[in-house]
Amino acid sequence: MYHTLNSLHKLGMVVMAFSLTLVFPFVLSILIDDGAARYFVMPAVGAFVFGLLLTVLCFPFRGALRRREGILVVFLSWICLAFIGSLPIYFAEQLLQEDFGIAKAVFEGVSGLTTTGASVINEVERLPISVNIWRHSLLWFGGMGILLLAVAILPLFNVGGREVMMSEMPGPLKDERLTPRIASTAKTLYGIYFVASVLCLIAYRVAGLNWFDAWCHAASTMALGGFSSFNASFQSIDNVAVDAVAVVFMLFAGINFATHFKVLRNRSLRLYAYCPEALPFLKLVLGSGLIISAILYFNGNYATWFEALRYGIFNTVSVATTTGFANVDYLTWPFVIPVYMLALGSFASSGGSTGGGIKLIRILLVFRRIRVEMLKLLHPHGLFPVRFKTTVVSDSVLLSVMTFLALYMMTLMVVFALLALGGADPISASSAAVALVANIGPAIGSVGPMSNYAHFNDFQLWVSSAAMLVGRLELLTAFVIFTPHFWRR
Repeated sequence: MYHTLNSLHKLGMVVMAFSLTLVFPFVLSILIDDGAARYFVMPAVGAFVFGLLLTVLCFPFRGALRRREGILVVFLSWICLAFIGSLPIYFAEQLLQEDFGIAKAVFEGVSGLTTTGASVINEVERLPISVNIWRHSLLWFGGMGILLLAVAILPLFNVGGREVMMSEMPGPLKDERLTPRIASTAKTLYGIYFVASVLCLIAYRVAGLNWFDAWCHAASTMALGGFSSFNASFQSIDNVAVDAVAVVFMLFAGINFATHFKVLRNRSLRLYAYCPEALPFLKLVLGSGLIISAILYFNGNYATWFEALRYGIFNTVSVATTTGFANVDYLTWPFVIPVYMLALGSFASSGGSTGGGIKLIRILLVFRRIRVEMLKLLHPHGLFPVRFKTTVVSDSVLLSVMTFLALYMMTLMVVFALLALGGADPISASSAAVALVANIGPAIGSVGPMSNYAHFNDFQLWVSSAAMLVGRLELLTAFVIFTPHFWRR
């Protein structure tokens, strides 16, 4: 009980800090007079009071966070912040859609904070500017993890911050200390994230977008989220320069941010070559984009090689990095292409990036393990350790990877079954399961790039929200809370 109350104390601090982020869209709404200021007042005040009560009531039980408390803080924070973040969208959208209930609002909030980018809003262009900016800001906060931000800016999180960070961050970054202190590491990563976001914003503005659209798409791009201020996403923009900016920054955000830090610190691009994921990620994504472009050209989908290259590269990079932008309805392409793109999005992003999915490092480890097993068939008495660069990967790490993949597949099957039970057709249900758990956003069938999830019923929406959350929290972090061992002392 003591440890739970300690977690609630930290949760209260996170909620209070998050409530302050609602001040910016509130002030912006007043300045531009878009009539939406009132939508931010109640969520901000309510969240602050709720967080304050948790902090004060659980103050006697405060202390250093251990592993279990860190996991619990992360899990509860994502649920609470997604709900709080969805409230302004709920109040604003109810005036535009009579059937816009709390299930849709929470779906939109969860989709934003988990950087999935799936939407249930039919007319995003009709939203007040401040609400639309808030909607994209949720993506930006979720991109590097709101908990990492808390670790960076709240001094009280310095003790036990490692437990929060390890629960929040996927892949090799869990064990990678860039600086001696966890808080300093979090600040370093957010610094890179912030500077890259500013550069992306400026690049979009120079490419032809106004400041409002530039911010919305910069936030989506760096978070690898996929929300857009246009109903038809990048198809409405139809600007080659804007497409090029998106591709560059999506690739940047799809690489481990720890690698970016090492490159900047040592001022050497060669360090990308020493990263176990960076070059394989770029080769896989860009190579797939070139192959898809060639197929589209020779299949006659586009008259010129430039068109095929533009649409092939952009949409492949978008889906592979789990962003979810689209500058064309790629469901009109040969069916195998969107299926392959969706599969690619399930694993292509690097660990320590803002992307979702299984993470490329796990797939690389699996392939290396398969190679070792084949060698053992030929040489039963040989010793063939699994290596990453010069590092020998332990059997415990390999077992953890295999366990994760098994759990991932079971999760996909459960989500598929529940969505189908709710009434979705097999193609839509199966592809949506992959897109939601991997935090990709658009899928195939009725939830393709030129449509959304608005037609899902409440049951399907709640299932989808849960799928996005467990996918964002890397499955094991989410599911361990529901085991009896987690609650035993």
